Amino acid sequence: MTCPLMCSYTRLMAKRVQVSERALIQRINRRLKRSGEQLRAARSEAAERDLGRHFVVDVNRNAITTQNVDLEKFGRKLGVLQPWEVVQ
Repeated sequence: MTCPLMCSYTRLMAKRVQVSERALIQRINRRLKRSGEQLRAARSEAAERDLGRHFVVDVNRNAITTQNVDLEKFGRKLGVLQPWEVVQ
C-alpha cells in the first residue's frame, strides 16, 4: 500500500518543466533587486577567468559580492527555481 500523497509527489516530479537560462537570470535579478544586487555575466575572457561566467554585484557600492555563480544552484537557493523545473 502506498501513500496517495507520495504518489502525487512522484508524478509531479516526473513532469519536469524546462526553464531557459535567460528566464532564470531574470527571475534571479528580480529577487536580488530587493537587496540592491544584480546578477551579471562576464563580457570578456579575462573577466570570465577572474570572476566566472556569472557574478553578483552590489549596485549601491559597485562591488562584487559573489563570484563563479552556478545559475541552477543559485536559483534554487533563492527559491526562484522550483524542484520540478530544470534549466535548458
